[in-house]
Amino acid sequence: MRTTDRKSRDLKAALTSVSCQVKMDEIDAMFSHLLGEMDHLSQSLMPAADAPEVDPASLRDNAFSIGFTDLNESLNELEDHDLDALVADLGSNSNPQEPSSDERTDTHSAPPAMTQEPQPAAARPAPPNSTQPSRVKQTSELQTKADKINLALEKLKEAKVRKLIVKVLMSDGSSKTLMVDERQSVREVLDTLFEKTHCDCSIDWSLCETDPELQIERGFEDHEYLVELLSAWTRHSENKICFLSRPQKYVMFTDPQLFYMWKKKKSCSSEINKQAKELLIKEHFGGSALIVPDLEGTLYLKEDGKKVWKPRCFVLRASGIYYVPKGKTKSSTDLACFVRFEKVNVYTTNNYKQKYRAPTNFCFMLKHPCIQKESHYIKFLCCDDEHMLMLWVNSIRIAKYGTVLYQNYQAAVRRASTLQTLTSAAHKDRSNGHTPRTTPSKTTNVVNYPHEPPPDFIPPPPPGHEHA
Repeated sequence: MRTTDRKSRDLKAALTSVSCQVKMDEIDAMFSHLLGEMDHLSQSLMPAADAPEVDPASLRDNAFSIGFTDLNESLNELEDHDLDALVADLGSNSNPQEPSSDERTDTHSAPPAMTQEPQPAAARPAPPNSTQPSRVKQTSELQTKADKINLALEKLKEAKVRKLIVKVLMSDGSSKTLMVDERQSVREVLDTLFEKTHCDCSIDWSLCETDPELQIERGFEDHEYLVELLSAWTRHSENKICFLSRPQKYVMFTDPQLFYMWKKKKSCSSEINKQAKELLIKEHFGGSALIVPDLEGTLYLKEDGKKVWKPRCFVLRASGIYYVPKGKTKSSTDLACFVRFEKVNVYTTNNYKQKYRAPTNFCFMLKHPCIQKESHYIKFLCCDDEHMLMLWVNSIRIAKYGTVLYQNYQAAVRRASTLQTLTSAAHKDRSNGHTPRTTPSKTTNVVNYPHEPPPDFIPPPPPGHEHA
């Protein structure tokens, strides 16, 4: 009897051991799969393994500049008054109670360039000869700017508010260099570019990011913070920031019937008047809850890792994009989630018909902003024509940003209206002869105006557009 009990206990122990081993094997398999997924995602978020190594100084510079090889280059590209403003702002943000030893040294070694106003001659040692050659004067000015750059380098590293020196490309191939801090929205950066470029301040102007590796583009939303957006770029990113006019930026408010009457004939939607458009906007954006366009239709989905596109029926909802599984209906109970909008942005693509053998070139992409290279976490979709691409991309923006998008539009309209009024008043004054144009002591050159114009200052037209 005792032998039987002993065998029974041994058998139970063996079974328990086998059961535990099976469970451990299952856990190990699940854990290995999880590690594989995490490794795949990390490879998507990180630069390539064979990327060239950089020195620590270069890494520090990348934390302060975008679009330049190093921080010194970016600071040299700043206009003099912008550099003065940067140094002044950094100086005001430093802690006056407990200055560091570096700050005390800078105070004595650097010239007093802490304001935006030009420094008086008395602030520097007077030259022994009042008729000093212009070459020596230019050398002194260059040395002064070099001192300012050195001071700015130190202050940037000590600043509590993160700042970036950003190169923005213009549509004509030129560029503008801006100093942006983490508190500035895209709307504020656009206003700065309006002042620097003297453009028409239309609501269509946008800041856009372009990714040459993935061949994609996205317009930043006006309420987003530029420094935060650029922080998602990888260290070796070749992405660019562009200042472009995008007529479709607020098309959902200038032509709301395209989105909320899209099932009707184009002739019906094109004849809608201004009052009807305002009613559509009020109905869908002015209530307690946002109403997303009930967009649906066939899109081509790219298979993971393959240049193969298959048609599927997709439906837009406020939370994301859903698809209709085979053999199912479009009822909400049958829909399967394709992607949610919380962590992804929508991008338009360039020449995907050649790159990925897409059915057409009217494609868009949904991905997390930190993914900067090809990954199976990226969703590729292709439309039949340009009109459907416009509907899908902008309807996704409506679903993702909601009423904030409408607030951006209203702010852009107010800003454009104010600037147009001021510009019209200035042109009227000039046409009435209030502003002399032939006075020898004055010129229309932009550089002769103060660095900080008063609020009602209207800059002259750019070179080549002056009145005859």
